[in-house]
Amino acid sequence: MPFDSLSWGQGRSKKITRGHGVWYEVTLGKERSRPLPLCSPAGTIPDYTLLMATADKTSSSSDGRSRLSTHFDVPESSHPDRWAQLWDAGDFLPWDRGGPNPALRDLLNQKRGLIGDCWVEKGDGSKRRKTALVPGCGRGYDVLLLAVHGYEAYGLEISDKAVEKCLEEKKTNGDHYMVDMHSGRVGTSTFLKGDFFAGEWNNAVPGGNFDMIYDYTFFCALSPAMRPAWSQRMVQLLTTRPAGLLICLEFPTYKDPLIAGPPFGLTPQTYLEHLSHPGKKLAYDESGHVQVGNHGSPTSDSLERLDHWQPERTHEIGKGTDWVSIWRHR
Repeated sequence: MPFDSLSWGQGRSKKITRGHGVWYEVTLGKERSRPLPLCSPAGTIPDYTLLMATADKTSSSSDGRSRLSTHFDVPESSHPDRWAQLWDAGDFLPWDRGGPNPALRDLLNQKRGLIGDCWVEKGDGSKRRKTALVPGCGRGYDVLLLAVHGYEAYGLEISDKAVEKCLEEKKTNGDHYMVDMHSGRVGTSTFLKGDFFAGEWNNAVPGGNFDMIYDYTFFCALSPAMRPAWSQRMVQLLTTRPAGLLICLEFPTYKDPLIAGPPFGLTPQTYLEHLSHPGKKLAYDESGHVQVGNHGSPTSDSLERLDHWQPERTHEIGKGTDWVSIWRHR
């Protein structure tokens, strides 16, 4: 199949070619290429500006990871301020994928037998909407998706600027999410500023806890020393009656856990061990992986895993390595 191509850079040292509908960045003079997250019908060339921006972002990803890990090379107590600094500057937000994760969209559309619908029956026979939390929600894409599926969805972020960006996304692109509307009545979306581990931010929610919590890039953004606190807080925030669901999109499972983060490399076993022993400091081996089977039986306050699978669709960066897990109180 013939390739379309574009060249750019000093001395046209780089070019982009298309083969089989996928665009590739090629560094001339070097035997390497990398696929870009852009597809184009045969015979067409995508918007040049978008193509260049995507190529530059992809080719500089290793520099981005280094910049991020350097930014967070400070005591953990300073990490919340460091996240806020990134939001305030606004010129380096490498976790932003531009929309909700396709794996969450597929879960909401295809797994209702597992997760149920957006309603909870009350003691008097009436119904209320389920509440859903997305900690570290970014620009709020997943929150807005949950809202059109009928949930009272809450997004939590660490800075005023982040909340401002969420509200901006809601105002500018909120109508675009309506294609996912599952019922005749859309839920609500609310964005809160607060520290996931402390404060009174959840007082805005009736009962202070949630029927669903969705974690995509929150767990991996925390240093490994914070994982016991993460598991304990999840247990505290998840409803018990009726049993709430914690949905984890496990990422980045491909990354060596000894490489500096965020994001910090982890495996499905990392989730399993910590959620089976919430709040407990666990042993890790010298390769950076959590030790499996050395922490005793799951504790009485732990969460149990209901299902675990690899999604057919997810963001490009996690294709073939992301996992979805569903948890509830035992």
